Amino acid sequence: MIQTQKLPVGIQTFDDIRNGGYLYVDKTKYLINLIDKGKVYFLSRPRRFGKSLTISTFDALFSGKKELFKGLSAEEFFERPGYKAHPVIRLDMSRAVTSDGRGEFLESVMDVLERCAKRYGLPLKRTSPSRMLARLIVELCDAKGQVAVLVDEYDKPILDLLHSPERAEEIRGILRDFYTQIKAEDASTRFVFLTGISKFSKMGVFSAMNNLEDISMQKHYATMLGYTEEELLGNFDNHIDKAADDMKISKEELISEIKYYYDGFSFDGESRLYNPFSTLRFLKDPKFDNYWFESGTPSFIARYMKDKKLTVEQFRGYEVSREFAFAPGEIETATAASFLYQSGYLSLRPGVLDDFSLDYPNHEVLTAMSALLVGNIFGDNDELNNARSRLRESLVTQNHEGVKDDTARAITEISVDLARKNTLT
Repeated sequence: MIQTQKLPVGIQTFDDIRNGGYLYVDKTKYLINLIDKGKVYFLSRPRRFGKSLTISTFDALFSGKKELFKGLSAEEFFERPGYKAHPVIRLDMSRAVTSDGRGEFLESVMDVLERCAKRYGLPLKRTSPSRMLARLIVELCDAKGQVAVLVDEYDKPILDLLHSPERAEEIRGILRDFYTQIKAEDASTRFVFLTGISKFSKMGVFSAMNNLEDISMQKHYATMLGYTEEELLGNFDNHIDKAADDMKISKEELISEIKYYYDGFSFDGESRLYNPFSTLRFLKDPKFDNYWFESGTPSFIARYMKDKKLTVEQFRGYEVSREFAFAPGEIETATAASFLYQSGYLSLRPGVLDDFSLDYPNHEVLTAMSALLVGNIFGDNDELNNARSRLRESLVTQNHEGVKDDTARAITEISVDLARKNTLT
């Protein structure tokens, strides 16, 4: 029987992975490099791509949890002359509540700050999120030394409200004041790292924090999250052997199929990466499925596709400039190409001259987009399932004649369904 190490499916806490004996792909060399070379960074990556685990790993590094890094690249960091731990303010903005109005949003952000203060036994009077953050940074620095500020999903409150521009603008104003405090208290900070899905300059963070270095498309950090093919084969060899045995195919065939389904993400137009969440899910229970999509497609993506009347084909081999992804502007007015790239549904490919082209990373994402499109067109009526399944297959296989025929059939079935409902009423 092939022995395999436990896979950290859905585990985003570095401490739990290391203490629990789970397999960890060592990415700590990138973190040390960032600490050595600068101070204030931003990284954009799709959901379920390792952002929260990266934040958790930075937390462990600055908190001085040396025992967790034994055998990893970052182990030497703790042996450097003059090394000392730093207090950490870790803000998970996915905890912010946007569904119940301005008051509930403010309360939820203050809850996040109070949780950080309690970690170090500091009292924190409730005033406003921006004042509380400034006070927390300064008082923590005074008590324990310069602070590492780690912000996960900084843009989640805005993404939740894309369908409501007025509310989004109100929340944006609050966040603008909130994040500005990080730069204002620069003397009290040792390191700042923000992650999110999107980066749009007018949101506030990137207009106010002009010292922020965006590493999202830098070649040196292109493989900081996700798995390269070398990492896949080097870390998961036993799991791949076991999966090949379970599926009764050769190892070479299996690797080719994993690549077809889950590889293809690129953040520099050259390096290719496997989706970490989907890869882990597959290796734990070998069955090719749309794990990333089924883990929870954000509602803002479905709404966005429907509102913009997007098609699957329009982004295949779509030529873009090197600056397209992070062009200035509000997230609500971003181009569809930029929005879908940052959400993970499109990936960079080498283009003409020095530019890029876009395409879907792999089979999993292509079928996810097709499913969203079909769902937006036909809804969830069970009587249309057969028509939807045929159309989805035609979209995935790029059977253009099939798309025309299946669409015609589906429209016929919709007409029959509507006629039946009208008769009943």
